[in-house]
Amino acid sequence: MTLYNHSDSNKRKTWFLLSAFLIFVIGVGYVLSVFFEDPIILYIAAFISFFSAIFSYWFSDKIVLSMSNAHELKFEDNKEIYRLVENLCISVGMPLPKIYIINDLAPNAFATGRNPEKAVIALTTGLIQKLEKSELEGVIAHELSHIKNYDILIATLTTILVGTIVIISDMLSRSFLYRNSSRNSDNKNANLVFVLLAVLISILAPLFAYLMQFAISRKREFLADADGALITRYPEGLASALEKIAHDPNQLRAVNKATAHLYISSPLKEKKKGFLAKAFMTHPPVEERIEALREMKI
Repeated sequence: MTLYNHSDSNKRKTWFLLSAFLIFVIGVGYVLSVFFEDPIILYIAAFISFFSAIFSYWFSDKIVLSMSNAHELKFEDNKEIYRLVENLCISVGMPLPKIYIINDLAPNAFATGRNPEKAVIALTTGLIQKLEKSELEGVIAHELSHIKNYDILIATLTTILVGTIVIISDMLSRSFLYRNSSRNSDNKNANLVFVLLAVLISILAPLFAYLMQFAISRKREFLADADGALITRYPEGLASALEKIAHDPNQLRAVNKATAHLYISSPLKEKKKGFLAKAFMTHPPVEERIEALREMKI
């Protein structure tokens, strides 16, 4: 498989998953509003999601950088890194993002920002110290791909969709329980079915939503790997970088589950086996990413 075919394949899979996700959210909301003959369920969920999306769109980058203890890198602080990012941006034809540094020995990196004009790339000091130039280029090109392909927008959208599902599921369970307690009907079996159905949907709907979010996140990582390799024209650089990052013994300090999915390699050191375990991973297994890169042909 060529780099171009791999990239196109992952784009199609991502948009298929995202479309399925949107249909699922709309479908659940519509069915519930019809079932309860009360459109307020869908309206409230949409209202909360809308404002959550606006807040995430405008302020998510500032929140993530603050949580990561990152500070902006000026040109005079590290001219080599600054020029490395600048040259790659010129080759892609995109504006230069702000560069931030995280003082941490664990090698890692992430990109954030609402669009290419307001983008940020954050690199740890461990990444800069431990990687060769070609490896650094691979990592930076990977992050530029996330920016170029608006992955941060997709990540925000999927997060909001998951939140919508959780809100709707919670409304569903509460509505069922409320109706069950307020009814004077003698049909206790029917009431029991309502309660069991509420519990089942309130559990399975968020679970399905999270699985979709993780699946989209993993596909975007494969896509960024392929696009990053296209930018540098040297897949081995990124493959070698991923090996070093994954095998480094240092644990990233300023990280949590809310920001882990942003990094090029999971800073939580996920090592899960089996189909079900992999389904809950924020990143594809690094071995699969390395293998895919080394099998690609330019």
